[in-house]
Amino acid sequence: MNNKTSARQKIRYRIRKKVSGTAVKPRLSVFRSNTDIYAQLIDDNTGTTLAAASSREKDIAAQKGTKVEMSKLVGAAIARKAGELGIKNVVFDRSGYIYHGRVKAVADGAREGGLEF
Repeated sequence: MNNKTSARQKIRYRIRKKVSGTAVKPRLSVFRSNTDIYAQLIDDNTGTTLAAASSREKDIAAQKGTKVEMSKLVGAAIARKAGELGIKNVVFDRSGYIYHGRVKAVADGAREGGLEF
């Protein structure tokens, strides 16, 4: 593992010590790859994923835009799916990424979609 990845991993573990999700208030975890972004609602008590959204879904991928714009759409999609499950409150897990750019766009999209952090 290179320095950047191992540094992110350390930050990730530090965040995960403090942040965990339940069925009532799941953890909104974000993963950022070079091309796409993924978001999951996770119940850590049972270790299950309640809902997921990504920039690879057909309706999101069909819309052209920058990666930041796509990230905002992913945030809105995860908020919509959470609403269908009756979830309003979540715990945000930035997974070791800096809260800026695409990660911030997912959070903003989710907030606009009605989720509360």
